[in-house]
Formats: sequence, structure tokens, C-alpha cells
Amino acid sequence: MLSLNTIATPNMKNTWNMKASIYGILTILLLWSPELGVSAARDTKQWRHHDGSRQLMAETFYPSYGESMPSSLQYRKTSTIFNVLNFGAKGDGISDDTKAFEAAWLAACKLEASTMIIPKGSVFLIKPISFSGPNCESNIVFQLDGKIIAPKASGNWESGLLQWVEFTKLNGITIRGSGVVDGQGSGWWTKSGTKPTAIRFYGSSDVTVTGITIQNSPQTHLKFDNCQSVQVSEITVSSPGDSPNTDGIHLQNSQDVAIHSSKLACGDDCVSIQTGCSAVKIQNVDCGPGHGISIGSLGKDNTKACVSNITVLDTKIHDAMTGVRIKTWQGGSGSVQGVTFSNIQVSQVKTPIVIDQYYCDGSKCKNDTSAVGISWISFENIRGTYTVNPVQFACSDSLPCTDITLDTIQLRPVQGSDHLGKPFCSNTYGELKTSTTPPIDCLVAKKRSTKQAQYGYDSCQN
Repeated sequence: MLSLNTIATPNMKNTWNMKASIYGILTILLLWSPELGVSAARDTKQWRHHDGSRQLMAETFYPSYGESMPSSLQYRKTSTIFNVLNFGAKGDGISDDTKAFEAAWLAACKLEASTMIIPKGSVFLIKPISFSGPNCESNIVFQLDGKIIAPKASGNWESGLLQWVEFTKLNGITIRGSGVVDGQGSGWWTKSGTKPTAIRFYGSSDVTVTGITIQNSPQTHLKFDNCQSVQVSEITVSSPGDSPNTDGIHLQNSQDVAIHSSKLACGDDCVSIQTGCSAVKIQNVDCGPGHGISIGSLGKDNTKACVSNITVLDTKIHDAMTGVRIKTWQGGSGSVQGVTFSNIQVSQVKTPIVIDQYYCDGSKCKNDTSAVGISWISFENIRGTYTVNPVQFACSDSLPCTDITLDTIQLRPVQGSDHLGKPFCSNTYGELKTSTTPPIDCLVAKKRSTKQAQYGYDSCQN
């Protein structure tokens, strides 16, 4: 058999030599970084996925820069997908996978629009962890399809820790998928003292949480603090109705928030809206068991609270302590204004409609002359059944509730219930736009404005 050299002509040999030279030049050019002016060595590795497939991960290093090289240029990957299994996670529900999660995040954090994957079919035990910026690139996706579990209460927890999984100072962060976050909180519920929140976002913008399930949190399931532009959709929160202080979603100092198409079952407020919140819309939420959807509590320990522009609509609340509620402490200041509760269906709720300016979660609370002002609150098309009393408006003697509107309220006692309470109003000024069931004749049918109420409103504009 003849070799290629045997049958090749001189012209053909020249052609091959020329091609070889061109390929050599191209190789040199590819190994030269014009923007840095240094040569680079390429190290190519193959990673094996949990399902047996392989992914090519090519890294380019710039050794002449040494430790002083900018971190964003330290390496570049051909892929923006970072599977925690590739960083040493075991996913057996027993091994500590915290360091693997930290390493995967460190890699994903350096690339805009990267995706960190927690794969389906695995259970990952992780200790308290922070996925943090502000030096991370934007639009990172946390793809959660597997299950994350927390250490049990007797496990490795620092004393006084406030959260388990934290995302802080990020821009464009998304948690999505069909996975589960399990706080294993049953061991905490009988304990006193500080208990951690399952997932907390702090100081972040353009936040999206969708699809996941959060269950059995030691305390609050999902918290947003000092965040802007938040979207929460199609999530499930699941904890027993008697699990203490396990709010579903907690908002604080956050603006432009949309929560919709979610099922929230917990042992406290399904949604809790605290001071500093505005432009919040809650729609198509299934709440129960729990304590309903609440604004507050506000003004504790003589603090100032400001909440405005809140809308709750097309929502079902069942097997709950309250339906829609505003609760404030005596002695506080500030205001709650511009709130609409519309098209709310309640079922076996103790008290479906509540404003309470005398809120107290302890045995001893003193009355005070100052209060958080409450005005321009609208209750529209609220229907269903109650087990204790339909409406309770307990407003301050010194700072009454003003501009309260009731429209199409149809509330009936559950079948077989006797001796239930009647609607209660104290220092509540507003308007009945339609007849109600039962008749709510305790509302004072005129507006009343006070200098104190105006002061509360003005103080929140500063």
C-alpha cells in the first residue's frame, strides 16, 4: 500500500506545508490575548455530570499577571452552566455540601447571566450560607430542581443566626425550578429565642422567585429586606398551621413588589408587609392555614412606620385566624395609606376584616396617645364565612381611622355556629357604599381629619 508521501507531487507537498504554516499562525494568534498583551496557556478539562454525560470546560489563564490580575479576567469558561455536582457536592442528604455550593457560586458569580444548577434527584445538606455581591455580575440564575435541606436544630447553627440561605446585594437574581427548600424546622418550633429565616434577600434589585417549594422553616419562609423590583410567582410555602412565627412571605423596606399565583400555608401571616413598603401588589394567592394577609405589626417600641400603595385582590383565605388585616402598636408614628383589599374569598376565617391600632402580642401593653395613622383604606367584594366575628375596627382614641370604605361585604357565620360576635367599630370614620351582610352600622358615616393624621402622612413623605 502506497503512503501519501509516495503519491504526492511537489506542488501538493507545498500546499500542505502552506496549510500547516497557516494553522500554526492561527494557533499562535489564539494563544495571544491582544487586550492584555500576554500569552495564555489553555487548560481543557472534562467534567462528568451526575447523569454520566460530559461537558467540556475550557479555562484560559494569564500567568504573567500573577495575583495582581483582575479577578474578572482570572479565567474564562466556555460554559455559563455551573452544576454543584461538578464542584464536589455529594447530593446524598448526609454529606455537608456547603463548600461545593460556595465554590459553584464563586464561579457563577463571575459571569453575567450564568446559571448555578442544583439538579433533580439529589438531596443537598447545606449549613447557613450567603450568596453575595456586590462584586457579582448581574442576572444570575439559581436553578433549583433538587432538594436543599438545613441542619436540624441540634446541628451546626451559630448562636443568634437570623437566616439560613441569604442572597445579598445582587442585581438581577432569579431562583427558579421545581425543587424544594426544607428548613427542617420542627425541632425549632418548641424552642424560645432567635430562629432563622429559611431564605432572605437583602439589598437586591430585579429579584425573581418562581416555581419552588419552601417548607418547614424554623421561622419566616421567604423574606425581602431593602429590595426593589421583586417578582414572586407560582411558589408553594408549606408548614403546619400551629408552627409559630412561620410567616410565608415577609416584606420590609421593599418597593415595587408583585406576588401572585402562589399557595401559602403556614403558622403565621401568609404575607406580612412591614414598614418601608410601597407599591406592593398581591394577586391570586391561596392562603391557609395561617393568619391571613397582614400589614404590620407597625410602630412597636415607639418606632415610625410608613406603608403606602398596597393592593390585595383575587385571593382566597381559608382556615385562618384573620383574613385581611392592618395591625399597629400604640405609641408608634407614621402612616398606612392607600390600601385596597378587593375580591377576597374567605372560608372558616375567625375574623375576615381587621384594623387594630391596639395590637399587642404580649400580656402587658399600655395605651398611648400617639399611634400610626390609618387612612384611605378600601375593602371591596369580600365574601365568605367566619367563625368568631365578621369585622373588627379598633382604632385609636387620639388618632382615629379615617376614609375607610366598605363595598359589597357579604360575610356569613359557618353553618351551625351560634352566639357569634357582631361587627365592631371604634373611632372609625368612613363610608358604606352598599348594604352589607351582616349590617355594619358602627362605622361613623363622615370623614374626620386631624392635624395628627396629617402629621403622620407628612412625616412619611420626608
